[in-house]
Amino acid sequence: MSLVRFATAEAVFETFPELSQKIAAKPSEQSPLDFLRTLVGSGKLEDAVTFCAYLLPRREAVWWACRSARAAPAQIGEERAPALLAAEAWVRDPDDEHRQTALEVGTKGHCDDPLTWVALAAGWAGGLLVSNPHHSIAMPQYMTARAARTAILISALSASWDQRPAYLQACIAEGARLAEQRP
Repeated sequence: MSLVRFATAEAVFETFPELSQKIAAKPSEQSPLDFLRTLVGSGKLEDAVTFCAYLLPRREAVWWACRSARAAPAQIGEERAPALLAAEAWVRDPDDEHRQTALEVGTKGHCDDPLTWVALAAGWAGGLLVSNPHHSIAMPQYMTARAARTAILISALSASWDQRPAYLQACIAEGARLAEQRP
């Protein structure tokens, strides 16, 4: 049994309706991994990254974003490392303290930095979006996927134009490998 919790690609789109606005390809009754392979085979690499981000469970999506950021051509400088380290700490021990730390680091980061989005992916993996004495709203499940996707797509910008497809294909292959893992 894999970590994929959806029987079809359509089920992923039904669970996350915003996918229809982010991916031009229409959902099918293919298995999610077959749909992912179809996207890659047709050269729709950004769509494949997007689909994979929503396909993976939150913890694996954060781990995928961390690994993809480490594999990016851009150097991870000392001033940017805390965001990645906070996200990786949450993946290793997904408790609320690590999630809060990642959220704090992510909210202080720059929106053009993929490591900011890696930290936000971990920070948005649980907890509350809004909390006050009269009303609390749980963090929407799509927030981690949204941040992981953004981290990887921004990381791809550090590659030269001709290297981007290979980088994105490697990221997608890693995401598929994580999805196929046994729990």
